[in-house]
Amino acid sequence: MGEPRRRRGGVRRYRFAEGPAALTLRIPEVPPGGGGKQGGSRAVKPGARPPPPSAILGAFQVLDSQYGMYVWPCAVVLAQYLWVHRRSLPGKRVLEVGAGVSLPGVLAAKCGAEVTLSDSEELPQCLRNCRRSCLLNGLPHVPVLGLTWGRVSPELLSLAPVDIILGSDVFFDPKDFEDILTTIYFLLEKNPHAQFWTTYQVRSADWSIEALLCKWKLKNIHVPLHSFSADKEHLASSSLPGRHTIEMMIISLAQSDGT
Repeated sequence: MGEPRRRRGGVRRYRFAEGPAALTLRIPEVPPGGGGKQGGSRAVKPGARPPPPSAILGAFQVLDSQYGMYVWPCAVVLAQYLWVHRRSLPGKRVLEVGAGVSLPGVLAAKCGAEVTLSDSEELPQCLRNCRRSCLLNGLPHVPVLGLTWGRVSPELLSLAPVDIILGSDVFFDPKDFEDILTTIYFLLEKNPHAQFWTTYQVRSADWSIEALLCKWKLKNIHVPLHSFSADKEHLASSSLPGRHTIEMMIISLAQSDGT
């Protein structure tokens, strides 16, 4: 199976299920000068077109991450989890952090959740790409916020409590891990029954968040990919996640009774 079908203007389609119940999402590829993946996302060198994830994920990806925003393998897996649980989404308050091109958040919104998308406030191009994903999928009213991991900003302080936080491949660079969990802890404190649904790619056996989870009084539950039909090389009519090792977990407050 090849890459998702590409449309003019760097737009690809991701199709969940078949027949009358199918959902097809149109997700933009970012042109040169867009953002990549960091607390948000990282910038692409002007004039350089980044290769797709399938071409670069075999190497250590950080390399100062001069890659544009694409749908990465973790995003397709998280979107698959949302699709399988779509009947629980209507009316849920959902925030996607480090959203990039926002496949999981857009899917949640199409399934009836009250979604807010966020990416680094320091990268306005990333926020514009969040908005573009919304417009391409008939979601012009989905809010897009600038939130930077580890920073207590007015936007973060004024954010209403949410039920579900989404994050795909946010545990990308170890130096960001504590900033991510600091922000997640702050959001979970607003609603002790909320959960953080996150997928990550296994890049190094030496990388772990266990000590940080303990420090921030958080707990995590591993979600087997086979439990939501994501243990495949091809999801959503795409070639992702491929052969990359993807894991999913749900993080919540350690003392919460509702998780």
